[in-house]
Amino acid sequence: MHLSSVGFVGYLKVGVLVLGRDVDKVQSRLSGETTPLFPIFMKLAKRRCLVVGAGKTAEEKIPTLLRCGATVIVVAPAASRTIKAWAADHKIIWQQRRFELSDLDRIFLAVVATPLKTLNKMVSEEAQRRQILCNVVRDRPLCNFYYPAVVRRGPLQIAISTAGHSGALAQRLRKQMETQFGPEWERWLRWLGEARSSLYEDPISPKRRRTMLHRLASQKKQAEFFDRWGIPIDGGQKTRK
Repeated sequence: MHLSSVGFVGYLKVGVLVLGRDVDKVQSRLSGETTPLFPIFMKLAKRRCLVVGAGKTAEEKIPTLLRCGATVIVVAPAASRTIKAWAADHKIIWQQRRFELSDLDRIFLAVVATPLKTLNKMVSEEAQRRQILCNVVRDRPLCNFYYPAVVRRGPLQIAISTAGHSGALAQRLRKQMETQFGPEWERWLRWLGEARSSLYEDPISPKRRRTMLHRLASQKKQAEFFDRWGIPIDGGQKTRK
């Protein structure tokens, strides 16, 4: 698409046509997604998760699995220095060999991170046949789940997905929200969790309990809690002093 500066600005202002088509009806050639994705936070503790490949790309994907308590099995003939160190420290299990179909036995989730398209497709197809969740890094048509950009503040997790339209935008939004949601949110959320547990132990009506829970999570109560760190809240945004 070639536009002059004036034409491009007009395109941005209107936001209606892409090569003569309505953008709301255009299927992304990059993502291939036509159906909305189901957002979910999944428990992986003690689940067997397979990673095929042990290069830098796999190295980027493994920490999230470990953080969630998964049992991570890596299959690859060679590995990066970091992955070798994780294996030596018994944080992961590294099978130093080529992938075999039996590697998918008793696997809950698979991540494929190799530069070999034929291998990636084979693993993905076998995982699909076995109804195993599978992510093939940088090959979205072979995935049935994606890694989102995530803001983490203790129990608070904000996951951002663009369904493959722009990973760069997802990363930018993550950085923006990391500034908006500072470390104090973790402490506040843990306090809310303790308050919630206490309320469920008290013999009060469900309606009364629900009212109190919403009141505790209100912006007013949040402002009072954050004021201990000198962080006022204005219109839902916090400004550090």
